[in-house]
Amino acid sequence: MSELLDIVLKTLDEKLGEDIVAIDMSSASAFTDWFVIVTARNVRHAQSLAEFVEQEAAKNGYDVRVREGEKDSTWVLVDLHDVIVHIFTDETRKTYRLESLWADQPMYRYEPDEAAQ
Repeated sequence: MSELLDIVLKTLDEKLGEDIVAIDMSSASAFTDWFVIVTARNVRHAQSLAEFVEQEAAKNGYDVRVREGEKDSTWVLVDLHDVIVHIFTDETRKTYRLESLWADQPMYRYEPDEAAQ
């Protein structure tokens, strides 16, 4: 896994993102290596998670290609080139089911205890 992916996963976990999943897209996508999917408790939390991810990436020398999702959006996307972060509210995540869409790609559920080892 990449340094950027590690930064994203740890930041989402520290800021109380829920059910964090990383999907290895390197063999299926020409524009990114990883999708990260996380559930936010509400719309405000989703915006905060996106801001924290952008800040931590910038602190470590990574830039944001694009951020999509308005202030009241239930799906916020942060494109960091090699890692694209999808931040959903619970209901929206269940509606779009990105994990199911990309089920044929290697998928990793982020577990903070495993990452600390």
